[in-house]
Amino acid sequence: MTPFFPAPEARKTVTHGKLSFDLPVLYFRDDAFALFFTADPQRVTSAMPSHRLHPVLLSAGKAMAGIAAFNYIDTSIGPYGEVAVVLPAVYNASRPPIFIPALLESRYPDFGMLVMHLPVTNTLARDAGRQEWGYTKFVADMHFMITPEFMECRLSEKDQQILTLHVARRGLPMRDKKPLVTFSVKEGNLIKTTIPQRCTTRSAIKPKDAFLQLGDHPVSETIHALGLSERPIASRYYLERSGILPAGRIIERGVRPLEGYTNKRRKGKHTVVYTTEEA
Repeated sequence: MTPFFPAPEARKTVTHGKLSFDLPVLYFRDDAFALFFTADPQRVTSAMPSHRLHPVLLSAGKAMAGIAAFNYIDTSIGPYGEVAVVLPAVYNASRPPIFIPALLESRYPDFGMLVMHLPVTNTLARDAGRQEWGYTKFVADMHFMITPEFMECRLSEKDQQILTLHVARRGLPMRDKKPLVTFSVKEGNLIKTTIPQRCTTRSAIKPKDAFLQLGDHPVSETIHALGLSERPIASRYYLERSGILPAGRIIERGVRPLEGYTNKRRKGKHTVVYTTEEA
């Protein structure tokens, strides 16, 4: 059997100023969950840094947006928390068909997730993400609550709430070997990164007991401006997941900037409880 993770000698050290880390970054174990919503297609289109990036449409008047939370327990750069606000898109000269890319995800050619915001809980993850991939990372505070019934992440910056993501543990189980593909912008270049994964997921359509609460933070306002549906259209959580984050590659030059939210250098809080009694 071919091992999923690369041998130690296959990894290499990359350096950005005073920052050094090994690529690819390896993700061995985490708590991960996500909600997907419909969004206004014109507003999603306006967020795209390239005219070749097209929103994934569920119907003529409904684009998609997703919010995912990751409590990284064991990685090659240490534990940390991360929340991803993403816009599913297809990179192509022509518009993709309706619905099919949403169904196939990365099995559809040139499908990926434009990373709109990517807060993390420590400066190493932030600096590595911004300098290597151009990911829109900033340092925030995250409190995860993981119970047998639900998974929740409360994202804030100091005392200002950004969002709360709550996903019930329900849905159809499925093995998933599709890679996670992301789009980001670094120094005017559109970067595509293909992240191999091995997962078991549970997904539900129009899930009950799942919700997103937005705060009054500037990041919250940009999410609200997408015109999200009041209720999620789908949920997903991972029974188990392993991933490999390699370097990305440039697929287009001279695109519009996508800096995202930034803040001053600070330490983030990353707390986790695994039963409601401990909360």
